[in-house]
Amino acid sequence: MTGETTRCGFVALLGAPNAGKSTLVNRLVGTKVAIVSPKVQTTRSRVTGILVESGAQAVFLDLPGVFAPKRRLDRAMVDAAWRGAEDADALLFVVDAKRASRGSDDDEALILDGLRERKLKAVLVLNKIDLLDPPTLLTLAKRYDATGLVSEIFMVSAETGDGCDTLKEKLLGRLPEGPYLYPEDEISDLPARLLAAEATREQVFRQLHQELPYAIAVETDKFEERKDGSARIEQTVYVAREGQRKIVIGAKGAQIKKIGEMARAEIARMLDRPIHLFLHVKVAPDWDEKRDFFKDWGLEYDA
Repeated sequence: MTGETTRCGFVALLGAPNAGKSTLVNRLVGTKVAIVSPKVQTTRSRVTGILVESGAQAVFLDLPGVFAPKRRLDRAMVDAAWRGAEDADALLFVVDAKRASRGSDDDEALILDGLRERKLKAVLVLNKIDLLDPPTLLTLAKRYDATGLVSEIFMVSAETGDGCDTLKEKLLGRLPEGPYLYPEDEISDLPARLLAAEATREQVFRQLHQELPYAIAVETDKFEERKDGSARIEQTVYVAREGQRKIVIGAKGAQIKKIGEMARAEIARMLDRPIHLFLHVKVAPDWDEKRDFFKDWGLEYDA
């Protein structure tokens, strides 16, 4: 640091499941820190991505998607989303513009009601603009502006990067003055064992997106630093039924081997070290009722 005035603050991304929040965080930070999957409701806790640029440090909170909860884990995820939204210095309401162009949906209505009840205003980010024409986007912008709940509107494509630099520049310039909260070379405050679990969970989704529901969990049981600079990681993939276990393992173990290979490469890239990864698959119908699991992910068990 040179003694010049710096800015630092928390930027929370709120939105319905699959609005593209994780892809946007990765785009703004400039590298992958959040799980990206075609499955909905993949972000279970606040995944923090950190950007340092132009004398400012933005700490991005990729919040779980807001939806109508049906079980304990759902309630904890939605609770975490709103707690993160209320604590942030800047709040982005990320909307899938393509989906919104078809009309309002229940998840969107829940978010708008939540903003209204909490007396919050958000910066609206219309995402996936590459899939729509300008007149449709203008109509959408007017619709959200009429709610009185958005302070500003940006149109971006997190996938292609269109509009993201403008959004980033505006955000960094509006953060409160203050010292950096994290080292300048840090891109996430998620512990390495949780980053590793996220990487493996993403590969399960990517390899089995047609066969397996999103309700699986991956826990890192052991994370051992080795003298040669590598790390040995043992993880358990939890599924709800025996049939799901067989799907994850695959014929003669081919599927779990492929998941392991892809996850190992991703973890090695994220942690910048050689990785020795060992995966086990376990049937646990009530894995999402484990109090320790909620604690590890920063979720409130009794939300």
